[in-house]
Amino acid sequence: MEEKNYITPDGHERLKTELLHLLNQARPEIVQIVHWAASNGDRSENGDYIYGKKRLREIDRRIRFLNQRLEFALVVDNAARKAGETDDAQVFFGATVTYLESDPKQGSQEITIKIVGVDEVNLEQGHVSWVSPIAKALIKARVGDEVVIQTPTGPRTIEIIAVNY
Repeated sequence: MEEKNYITPDGHERLKTELLHLLNQARPEIVQIVHWAASNGDRSENGDYIYGKKRLREIDRRIRFLNQRLEFALVVDNAARKAGETDDAQVFFGATVTYLESDPKQGSQEITIKIVGVDEVNLEQGHVSWVSPIAKALIKARVGDEVVIQTPTGPRTIEIIAVNY
């Protein structure tokens, strides 16, 4: 049994956009290049043909992957949570969580992350997967709660200071 593929509406839209781009633009362009290169004759030393066929296989592989991920995607929209937001909001999938992390060496620092699907992870933007250790620790916690997170360097305690959807 495959694990559920939760995804935010924005993430679902990005995957669909990428799939449509590959199907409607990227693949037809490469097919045209491969067709042109094949018409030039000898294919064994034809760089355009060899590279085009390789690129076509990569595009087809990505199309199959995206189709599979979108087929089993479960879009979770937290629009209802936005309307009922309170000061003690609870953390669920799709939440943007701001927490205070205390480090004896570096002092306290405020960190903001968004809990998203596994296909949407982007650490530079602070998007973490709902199956990551930090997200698992934060799920169902509320503003003001202190949560212990297991890290490779040992357990760390963080305090949730804001939850937004």
